[in-house]
Amino acid sequence: MAATPDMRASDGDRDRVAAALREHCAEGRLTMDEFNERLELVYAGRTFGDLQKLTADLPDIDLRARPATAQPPAERPESKAEKDLRAAWGAWASAVAVTSVIWALTDFGGYFWPMWVAGPWGAIMLVSMIFGTGSKNDGKKR
Repeated sequence: MAATPDMRASDGDRDRVAAALREHCAEGRLTMDEFNERLELVYAGRTFGDLQKLTADLPDIDLRARPATAQPPAERPESKAEKDLRAAWGAWASAVAVTSVIWALTDFGGYFWPMWVAGPWGAIMLVSMIFGTGSKNDGKKR
């Protein structure tokens, strides 16, 4: 079914028109004031006719081919230092868990001696995480 000017527009339709207006602004066809004014009217528009009026004086852009939202940036791969840090914190958590279970099974309610495992080791890990221990070039050769 073809869209008529009286047909109601969806949020996706409004987002596509907003994306087209952003492109027209980036290409210099609209000033920032015009862009902001039209952008407010885009999200207030209810029908395709309302949206078409906002782009009538601009060159045609295939709005259906445009993505409604920006694509998320590609994830950067985890560095060796980050993997090592995650592994070190995992080892710390495992040791604290094991000693806490031993404490709970043998001396529950008494002196919490696992703090002597968790505290110093955790403090050293925290300091090395904050201040870093590796070189500035992350181990890469020049």
